[in-house]
Amino acid sequence: MASLVPMKDKKLMDVKIGELPKWILMWDFTHKGIAGVFQRGHYRYHNKYVNVKKGSVTGVSMVLAAYVLFNYCCSLKELKHERRRKYH
Repeated sequence: MASLVPMKDKKLMDVKIGELPKWILMWDFTHKGIAGVFQRGHYRYHNKYVNVKKGSVTGVSMVLAAYVLFNYCCSLKELKHERRRKYH
């Protein structure tokens, strides 16, 4: 039976392998579309982890972990240089 949901409104888990290229080409690759994706992601994260009735440190710890990972990636070149240095 054919799906009655339009291709544009399907979620990734509902898309079949053969429909995947068509589904990806329906995305909006303009500046406005890409900004909308980041905005929706931010609101989804904020509503799921930060703006909740029974809050926990999960949302803050995820941001902290991302910050630590970002700083590690930025300083990786210096860390590799330190690792290769021989001390006598």
